[in-house]
Amino acid sequence: MRKLNVSKIWISAFLLAFLAAGCGDSDKGGGPSSPLTAPTVVSVTPTNGLTLLCPNIAVISATFSKQMNPATINTSTFTLTDPTGANVAGTVSLDSTGLVATLLPPAASLTPSTTFTATVTTGAADTFGNHLATNSVATFTTSAPCLLPPPSGLASACTFGILAATPVVSNVIGVTPPGPTHVTGDVGIWPAASVTGFPPGTMTGNGGLPHAGDAVAMAAQGDAQTAFTNAMNAGGGPSVGIAILADIGGETKPPGIYIAPTSLGITGDLTLDGSTNPNGVWIFKVPAALTTAPGSLPSPASRVLLVNAQPHNVFWVVGSSATLGTFSLMQGTILAQASVTLGTGATLDGRALALTGKIALDNNPVNVPPCP
Repeated sequence: MRKLNVSKIWISAFLLAFLAAGCGDSDKGGGPSSPLTAPTVVSVTPTNGLTLLCPNIAVISATFSKQMNPATINTSTFTLTDPTGANVAGTVSLDSTGLVATLLPPAASLTPSTTFTATVTTGAADTFGNHLATNSVATFTTSAPCLLPPPSGLASACTFGILAATPVVSNVIGVTPPGPTHVTGDVGIWPAASVTGFPPGTMTGNGGLPHAGDAVAMAAQGDAQTAFTNAMNAGGGPSVGIAILADIGGETKPPGIYIAPTSLGITGDLTLDGSTNPNGVWIFKVPAALTTAPGSLPSPASRVLLVNAQPHNVFWVVGSSATLGTFSLMQGTILAQASVTLGTGATLDGRALALTGKIALDNNPVNVPPCP
């Protein structure tokens, strides 16, 4: 009888220890990722209380602490109201991670010099069915219409597909598909004067000759620097923009101003969708480096795809250097503070403008958008 009682004691102790361990599991207790924990809004863009938000390229977003149920993220649970309390029409979407909801006003534009209120209501729920405990409310005030860097903002740099500073614009000599480098526009460098690998590389600008350290390249460098500054300050400053992940491959982005945490990567397909505004502008502010994933000719690992959009309305403003992986597809104008490297067979529908460093090419088609 005594042996039986001892056995019962050991069994009870084991069960208690098991239950205690289970309660300590963050997925089963009260941790932030627990099925029992209500989601919260951890950040909003524009930030609460922001003034002088650029009204003509406005996108509102909310980032959640947990993956949300897409069916609960809609125009009823994510709203924008004007000072009279009237709802501002727009489209609401949830990104592929389930963590970032975006509200896009019509044509990505709001009334200038007006205070708006963005609200995520308790109707928003996570994938476990837990709702926000309270409404999340943020206000911001728009400025007068902003001067954005459209293609005309590039001035004399607009005709350049390739523009470097120092020490060289280099092009690898080879015949790897899709063929030798061809630039449908100007190639130049200033203050250095070294351009190598042309021919066999070809260009259509300046009678097929590079602008090597001449007055035309000097003017273009000055205009490229101005475009870089304007684009980095678009919306009210270098830190203003919708926060994005460190790698945005697989996502779809409407027109807007976006800011990377530090460096930015693109692995897979990034879709820039201008369905709501075919004349919309995309500005990606990248404090450090921009990199696209390397792939092969039949299977590119990184592509930027445009829907109802034009390459001349896409800007990549890079605080250091940009590197396009082998056989990747990039769209838009790259404004890099340092250098730009195009891997073997990478295609650029746009421009590569390096403000202080070199540009390296390797059998690259560079298709320069027409200047307005």
